[in-house]
Amino acid sequence: MKTGIEVKDPITTGILDRLMDQPAPFLEVLHAIQDHHGYLSEPALRLVAERFKIPISELYGTVTFYHFFQLEPKPLPDIRICENSACCLHDLDAISKEVVDADLGVAHSGQIEKISCPGRCDMPVPILIGEKFFHHARAGAIDNMTAATMPLPPETGLEECIFRDIRDGIGSLEGARAHGAWQSPKLAASDPQEVLSQLKESGLTGRGGAGFPTGIKWEAVRNESRGPKYIVCNADESEVGCFKDRLLMAHSPHAMLEGMACAGLVTGAEIGIVYLRWEYPEILESLQVAIDEATEAGLLGEDACGTGRPFRIVIRRGAGAYICGEETSLLNSLEGKHPFPREKPPFPTTHGLFDLPTVVNNVETFCAVPAILEKGGAWFNGLGLGDHAGTRVFSVSGDISRPGNYEVPIGTSLRQLLETHAGGTPDGKTIQGVTMAGISGGFVGAVDLDVALDPASLTDLGAMLGAGGIIVHDETRCMIQAARESMHFLAQESCGKCFPCRIGTVRVTELLDELIAHSSGSSEIRSHPLEELADLEDVLGETSACGLGLAAPFITRTMKKYWPDVVQSYIDGQRATKPAKGDSIE
Repeated sequence: MKTGIEVKDPITTGILDRLMDQPAPFLEVLHAIQDHHGYLSEPALRLVAERFKIPISELYGTVTFYHFFQLEPKPLPDIRICENSACCLHDLDAISKEVVDADLGVAHSGQIEKISCPGRCDMPVPILIGEKFFHHARAGAIDNMTAATMPLPPETGLEECIFRDIRDGIGSLEGARAHGAWQSPKLAASDPQEVLSQLKESGLTGRGGAGFPTGIKWEAVRNESRGPKYIVCNADESEVGCFKDRLLMAHSPHAMLEGMACAGLVTGAEIGIVYLRWEYPEILESLQVAIDEATEAGLLGEDACGTGRPFRIVIRRGAGAYICGEETSLLNSLEGKHPFPREKPPFPTTHGLFDLPTVVNNVETFCAVPAILEKGGAWFNGLGLGDHAGTRVFSVSGDISRPGNYEVPIGTSLRQLLETHAGGTPDGKTIQGVTMAGISGGFVGAVDLDVALDPASLTDLGAMLGAGGIIVHDETRCMIQAARESMHFLAQESCGKCFPCRIGTVRVTELLDELIAHSSGSSEIRSHPLEELADLEDVLGETSACGLGLAAPFITRTMKKYWPDVVQSYIDGQRATKPAKGDSIE
């Protein structure tokens, strides 16, 4: 008996016919086929390979790289539970299928799997059933959350840029326009040089981690003569401990869309693409509503904001791959290529999407643009402390009283952020250490909590500011285990392009596992583990092809810096600190 989709299946053929003329259609085609059939069959993939002129073996390699594309039908959706740093501070083993069934009020016989961080660190522990997320599993009160009911950022009493109106109902077009939204594109069309001047004066840099000056990037694309040009919003917020873009797209989508429109009108691009991470299905729905609202109002489309210039925005949904947060991997993903990072130079400003000039910025960067153009670059620059320009949004989670997103001046101390704004640890426990840049920026220990939150100050400590995620670990936690969880994530998410990262991150994870096992007396360890670890750190940091491998040494180097006695006790076969319940996820 024949099973699967026939090669001449009219549904798959119709999907291809309908979407092939759209901008960067590859991911959209695959999602449409999977949404309709429930999976990607071999006959369907052969049709895709034929239409996109991709060898079928190469297509299989690309599709299977992503976490959420399925090649086989499943009678029931799996139950997936986050296993990463913020959530593994809670007792994951207690969140059994029976607990899920009881809290949801339904019996479910699907398989329980662990998944990487889905960007809900402020609402632990998230459970994914099919494409629906439920939150707060650890509290025994699982709830489903929509974009509209997502928590707003806590008040800080500080002057804000991105969050200044976010608590006043600006998610809808009506609410956004009541607060002055969608005025800046007119300036972008009539006086693009003034926009570039204001952005340069503001000191706004990319908020995704690299920190490149926004005005200079836009100017470089404007000055390119080749076209068409593209504006790409990197909304693939996949770093563990980062969830600020999710908040901004839920409660301030029009600021992001307006910022993208400004970029398009300044550079001459006519198409904007939001690359949205798969794990934000509620944002997919609400963001499409915002795009449709703006298009119907004439703010996007053939005559964007009445400027006589076209600019439209489409969403392209990822499929679960951390490496796509790296801008060139993201571009390859959009093109239908395997999402390996590209060699630089050339840079996306000259050879981006389909080898054409492209602006790639993240959600926070685009959201800052309308406020800067309304109030002036000098205003934004002056929000920073000392010589620092502007504000940053930090995602704070873990052992903290008020988890959430905080917009504070660049140069604010880490201690002030955690203790004054986020309320310190629950029950008055001492902070032992925090992860930076999500997890890939390494640790900052308790002795350095007064460090200023700016890139240079964190670099001086041997850590990295990155995308602004911070996970707090109190005095009861095992920091060797915390380092292991971070490195395990990077090993799982390595794209495998370069062998230093592909092999090195796995071997560092194994070394940390060996230390933990040895400390409990269950295994022996080689005589010089620190020497091997140092060698691996050097190779990773000097020869990896992209930021994942280059950042990995931050984790173990800062672990050794702040907790050398604990590391030595593990080497000696003893635990210096009793791990808290829930530290281990194995």
